[in-house]
Amino acid sequence: MSYLTFHLVFILPPIVVLAAGIPGIRHRLGRRGILPVLLVPPIAFLYTTPWDNYLVYREVWWYGPDRVMGTLGYVPIEEYMFFLLQPILTGLFTLHLLARRKGAGEAGLREIPGLRLEPPPASPGRARLLTVLPWFLLTALGAWLLTVPSGLYMGLILAWASPVVALMWLYDGPRLWRFVHVMGLAVAVPTLYLWVADWYAIRDGIWAISPEYTLGWNPLGLPVEEAVFFLITNVLVAVGVLLFAAPGMDLEEGSSA
Repeated sequence: MSYLTFHLVFILPPIVVLAAGIPGIRHRLGRRGILPVLLVPPIAFLYTTPWDNYLVYREVWWYGPDRVMGTLGYVPIEEYMFFLLQPILTGLFTLHLLARRKGAGEAGLREIPGLRLEPPPASPGRARLLTVLPWFLLTALGAWLLTVPSGLYMGLILAWASPVVALMWLYDGPRLWRFVHVMGLAVAVPTLYLWVADWYAIRDGIWAISPEYTLGWNPLGLPVEEAVFFLITNVLVAVGVLLFAAPGMDLEEGSSA
């Protein structure tokens, strides 16, 4: 399978299905129903491009030369496509969940049980600290792993992504906490799906991960670094979408209760 075929089989079909529900999302969320999907992917593209080029340059991962159309810099064209497609996939899924909270029936959308807003934290400052601190600790762990050859890939992931998540929680952590149920599901489902897709791609030889720069933990045949990569990048997307989509929504929920 080529990298482009991988997109056609694994990535584009769920995006098409999710995109079909955009009218209902817009009816429920208004402008917030489309704005995050327009803003988050290009931000992700710009932030990921130099990082991924460095990974390939260091030969942390590589791809089958007969599996890609060509490269720009060190990275395949299809990889640049993925920088946009993953945020679209996870972003649309996050917006679907937002539109299916309490009151979603107004737009003819089926509600999902359990997707509710948490009450505001009693101590916003403490809540912000507790949600930011783990991400700064992961940043420090990533910096330390960069000093160990086998920790290079994991270190690059954590040092690259964790500070951004920390800053987003620092910016509006108390409000984001109110959407923790949506966030959890928005991260979990795309992550599990992309784990399966990534496992297949590695098994099929579309790309390969360096054993020299990885920790050697391969639960269920998937390098732990790849598992962490898709988990943390989906956290980035889901939190980013919520930052654009959520302001004022907690007030709307309270007024409709």
